[in-house]
Amino acid sequence: MKGKHTCFILCSVLLLVFISSSAIAEETKPNLIKTYRADVTGDNHPETIKLMGTLFSADSTYYREIWAEISNNDNQWKISYNGGYDPFLQFVDLNHDGIKDIFYQSATGGSGGLYNYQLNTIIHTQMEKIPLPKQMYLSGYFQPNFKINITLTATSKPITIDIKNRAQDYIRLGIYNKDGSLHSQNQSVLIDPIAFFEVFKISDSKGYGLKSYQQISGAYHADRLGTVETIWYFENDNWIILKTKWVPSK
Repeated sequence: MKGKHTCFILCSVLLLVFISSSAIAEETKPNLIKTYRADVTGDNHPETIKLMGTLFSADSTYYREIWAEISNNDNQWKISYNGGYDPFLQFVDLNHDGIKDIFYQSATGGSGGLYNYQLNTIIHTQMEKIPLPKQMYLSGYFQPNFKINITLTATSKPITIDIKNRAQDYIRLGIYNKDGSLHSQNQSVLIDPIAFFEVFKISDSKGYGLKSYQQISGAYHADRLGTVETIWYFENDNWIILKTKWVPSK
């Protein structure tokens, strides 16, 4: 009896392992998200671009792994991306070499409304990654008498925001004293990373660039002050700012 009991337990464990392995294999099977056709090599013949992904689980819409498989008659390429929701690709010449680049986007699903982005280009059959623009000089600081100064670029004058309507909240949080003086100097506001990019047509002659949206908040994330909107253009291997503006929250 003891031998039969041991055999029964062993068989049960092996069955569970087999079922679990099968379930994991089912969940981690790569999916074809979308197939595109676009000329991304400049040879006037469209490549086949397959956007692939592996879901986090069978009942999830979040892709923990995402990649693109690109092929033509002579070459194959693969690009790995950060995971996310609702991934898709756009094909537009952002570096202005006459060849369409590959622009990836997916939602992170976080509370900040952030997205993943990646820009790649194929130069002489070599896949290269183009860094995306970053706001290098954006800053914001609380000022005496319930004001905030925000500086958008290295050469622009600070934009002053009146925050008297939030005075009681900032006093409670210890940023201001009751007389409007600062509890401590050089208290900065919260500047989020760029949350969203969109492809933006500059003009017929200049072609396309990117438009970014970046949120600035006061003492905490829900204390929204406004958004910095910037138009970027890729020139001489660098992103330059064509225009940036402050859009206050309503």
